[in-house]
Amino acid sequence: MLIVTSSFYSCKQEATANAQANTKDTAASVQQINALLDSLNATAARADYNAYFDLYASDAIFTGTDATERWEKPAFMQWAKPYFDKGKAWNFSALQRHVYLDSTGELAWFDELLRTQMKICRGSGVVVKQGDDWKIKQYILSITMPNAVQDAATALKQPIEDSVITSLTK
Repeated sequence: MLIVTSSFYSCKQEATANAQANTKDTAASVQQINALLDSLNATAARADYNAYFDLYASDAIFTGTDATERWEKPAFMQWAKPYFDKGKAWNFSALQRHVYLDSTGELAWFDELLRTQMKICRGSGVVVKQGDDWKIKQYILSITMPNAVQDAATALKQPIEDSVITSLTK
């Protein structure tokens, strides 16, 4: 009986140690992902083209606020280059952020509210661990819309988006 008890106690200690290590790993990963996303905002604000795009995975997707804006990384780089070349891209700062990791610790997703020149926007996406670094696999930028102005905003965008709907449903 003593052997069984000490084995059980040993397994319980190991499980507790593993849980504590996983909590530390998770906290460290969340800290790294927060730093990645803060760097994304900082490199765009200072128009550092190479540093900005180095934060994305090679097969990343960026989805912008316009219904027609969905770019694979090379196309997004091409679209953004003139803004960076002018020395001023965009200047976003996080107001609030949530980061979630999957059970492997190699994949995470996030959502954040951002202060931008468009007022509050929402960024969301997926990041993946590549070696020791986290890279953005997908980023989606959306403009938030207060419910109180939704009808008026819908009326403003209707003529433009009706044509997009028509082209996408053909």
